[in-house]
Amino acid sequence: MLRLRRSRVLLVCAFVITVLLYHVSRNSQWDHAQDVWQGKPGSHTPPKPRPPPPPRPPPRPEHDHEHKPDHQGNKPPTHKSPPPPPPPPPPPPPPPPPAHDDTDDRTAAKQEPPVKLPDLKTDDGAKGGYGLPTKAASPEPTTTLPPVPGMKPPSHHDDYPKQNDDAGKQFVDPADLQADAEGTVTTEHWSKPIEWFPVPTESLIKLPTGTPKPIPSVQFAFGEESAAAKEKRESRLAKVKAEAQRAWFGYKKYAWTHDELKPVSNMSNDPFCGWAATLVDSLDTLWIMGMKEEFDDAVEAVKEIDFTTTPYRDDIPVFETVIRYLGGLLGAYDVAGGHESKYRVLLDKAVELAEILMSVFDTPNRMPILYYQWKPFFNHQPKRASQSVSVAELGSLSMEFTRLAQLTGKDKYYDAIARITDAFEDLQDRENATAIPGLFPQNLDASGCNRTATMLLQDKLEARKKPADDDTNTQQVPGGYETRDEKSSNRTIADRGSAAGNKTASAGFQKREASPNPVPNPTTSKALPPDWDCVPQGLVGSTWGSGSYSMGGSQDSTYEYFPKQYLLLGGLEAKYRTMHEKTAEAVKKYLLFRPMAEGDPDVLFSAKAVSYDGSVERLSHEWEATHLTCFLGGMFGLGGKIFERPEDVEIGKKLAAGCVWAYEVMPAGVMPEYSTLLPCNHLDECHYDQKAWYAALDPRGDFRQQEMDRYVVDKAKWDQKVVEMKQREAERKRDEEKQGLVEAEKKTGAGDSQQKSEDSSSSQLKRNATAPASGLQRRDSVESEPVPNSNQDSTVSEATEDKVKKSNEFINPNSESGFTQFGNSGKQKPVDDSVLPPEPMKPYTHEEYVMDRIKTEHIPSGFVTLQDKRYILRPEAIESVWYMYRITGDPVWQEHGWRMFQAVVRTTQTEAGHSAIGDVTSTSSAVYKIDSMESFWLAETLKYFYLLFAEPGVVSLDEWVLNTEAHPFRRPT
Repeated sequence: MLRLRRSRVLLVCAFVITVLLYHVSRNSQWDHAQDVWQGKPGSHTPPKPRPPPPPRPPPRPEHDHEHKPDHQGNKPPTHKSPPPPPPPPPPPPPPPPPAHDDTDDRTAAKQEPPVKLPDLKTDDGAKGGYGLPTKAASPEPTTTLPPVPGMKPPSHHDDYPKQNDDAGKQFVDPADLQADAEGTVTTEHWSKPIEWFPVPTESLIKLPTGTPKPIPSVQFAFGEESAAAKEKRESRLAKVKAEAQRAWFGYKKYAWTHDELKPVSNMSNDPFCGWAATLVDSLDTLWIMGMKEEFDDAVEAVKEIDFTTTPYRDDIPVFETVIRYLGGLLGAYDVAGGHESKYRVLLDKAVELAEILMSVFDTPNRMPILYYQWKPFFNHQPKRASQSVSVAELGSLSMEFTRLAQLTGKDKYYDAIARITDAFEDLQDRENATAIPGLFPQNLDASGCNRTATMLLQDKLEARKKPADDDTNTQQVPGGYETRDEKSSNRTIADRGSAAGNKTASAGFQKREASPNPVPNPTTSKALPPDWDCVPQGLVGSTWGSGSYSMGGSQDSTYEYFPKQYLLLGGLEAKYRTMHEKTAEAVKKYLLFRPMAEGDPDVLFSAKAVSYDGSVERLSHEWEATHLTCFLGGMFGLGGKIFERPEDVEIGKKLAAGCVWAYEVMPAGVMPEYSTLLPCNHLDECHYDQKAWYAALDPRGDFRQQEMDRYVVDKAKWDQKVVEMKQREAERKRDEEKQGLVEAEKKTGAGDSQQKSEDSSSSQLKRNATAPASGLQRRDSVESEPVPNSNQDSTVSEATEDKVKKSNEFINPNSESGFTQFGNSGKQKPVDDSVLPPEPMKPYTHEEYVMDRIKTEHIPSGFVTLQDKRYILRPEAIESVWYMYRITGDPVWQEHGWRMFQAVVRTTQTEAGHSAIGDVTSTSSAVYKIDSMESFWLAETLKYFYLLFAEPGVVSLDEWVLNTEAHPFRRPT
């Protein structure tokens, strides 16, 4: 028996070893998933090994002159990233197309070599031009843009790839996923999908070209500064640079090539796909501050970034990726010299990233997917934009793709964002489309599907089908059941298939029986899913009627980009001016307010307006002061200058001054993330009213007075009960004293009686002992036994009575002496006399409540709530201060900025950098630090502080325009 068990073990081990050796001999990677998806299930023939992916093409010789010798001949970058979890299996490839498809085209598409990016064009054909590209020698047709083709099967159009070439980049196909060094885990890469809704070349919206229009100067005409002023300015400039170096070197030491540094724990964080967000975001800051060696190190690291994969996220946040990565690469390329520089790799990496992001626009209405599922399993399916997107994320892609189109000469990049602008313009111009004309609700439906109209149309189609169904189905079947008649079932299925195949203009929609899956199901052919069709529509609010309107988070940068796009396009696209002016008028009419505070500060803020019925008649306002909204001063100042609206420049000053005031009144000297204020009734005439402020701090003042009145009555009743209790207590004490005297007397009487009884008994015994012994003795003795001794009987009965009395007292709560407690010789007082209800608690008066809030919450004058007391190193306030200084030339803005800088550094500085803080109202020297340093700290905040004290010619607003992440793009000349 033992030998049999051992043989079993040996047999199992031998079998396992045999299987392992067999697999090793077949394929060291042990990965046959691709064979299954390539139509080879169950095959016992070892598959042919796939050829390795082609190597990266060598550097193009035509650009060799743009690189110094030490940058030539570099090896292809090695992409190092932590191995992600095993990817899901790739989708099955589409089956062969129908007979009418061109087989040669399909074969050619499979064998098509990598497409190379043609030579980049400049505006004048000369090297280093930063302006708009000129038109081609052979004029292209400028026809009116037709609608984007709708439900059209994907194809490899012969003409569209000319606009969609990939600059010689070799993208990884799902079939070419390679195992890592251990051969156990594969790294999944993005692969370029075919387009489901391509735009023909002749339909692309062309990048505006030509000579830029005259635009008024933005910057103040600065004169020569005094020696003292220069020394002061340069001293401050050096201190700003020192803090930037602290943050950069801390990032390089502890979080190099990661997205962010955690400056308290000295660790890294990767919220933006792990593509070195801080590194890319800080490139132009390094150049502007003269940190050229650090810039070169960062550029070398940029070469190693692999935008086709990330182990940190399944989706790409498109908005953040565009403004930080794409904007950072383009801004660094521009400030470093553009086409004249040796940093061509920055533009190449920007193109590489843009080609990945272009897939997000492949939707029926060309509105982008803002959280892009990049993995091939999802990426290769048809997509539709979300039913709920924020205005900022949708509308803040324009500057980056426009600049990329200018640098590469490719219209497809501009076409992608121009269609979004057209959609916003249509929404802004549509009558009654939004509650506040000129502004957009915070969340929009960008799907392009009118689902209500689609459902109505589906119902009509079902109604048309119903008579035919009634004729063929004579047997009534209960709902939810199917007949067992095979012919009837087959006929029903055939009818449904016929309806689904009808592609007329008014038909072809299938009834949805459930909510659509947010991720499209894998398709087995080129056809779209059966329920894909819908009635088209433009941008609309996500929720019917209601919506919130503000210049704050989720909305801000779309409005910011209107005047900046106008500048970037050289004034050649007038719609951006029109859209900005409509926005400015709406803000002035519906959102601006002045806070009521001590000292009557003449400053402005922008509120949030909420409409619940889609009209302006019933707007409700949140009088907010958010850090994100602080960009508005710069926007009004910039727009006022270039569009010659002096009133807007003055409004910009007051908006910027409002954020400066919010910094200065806080205990830490830094503005909180979100707070609310008490508004004045008028913008022009406003005086501090403490009573009104107290009422805002405590809107329940009237109720609090009622509570105080009720307290006065309850307190008087309680006081009266205390007096009555004291009186009863005094009477009880007197009764107890009397009772004590009575009991003492009883005890004294009982003692005398007992003594008499004892004496009598003793006498009797003596008499009996001395009696003569005669015959009468027995009789006398017997006769005397029934006669009890009176004294003894009295004593016994008295003791028994006392025990019974005490027992009754123990079980009778109404006894005079109360309950008897074990182990307590004293007597407890009656319940109704000894239990006193709690004393009524005095409520706060209105004034007391307000003063307590001000003291405990550290609320400055004019503020009502401090709902988010954090400061997360945001740049918007100093951004507007910088714009105001460059626009007005007033040195007071430098003084404002310096005080802000000192407060920010004092509260956020760590050994390795600077950290977000949790409470700007803290008066402690050690403010709680959140251990976060977002990439915009170096990209924006410190850059604006530096530019405030740099010479006015550094990043002049007459030569540059900055995106929402403060990346400078050169304006066309």
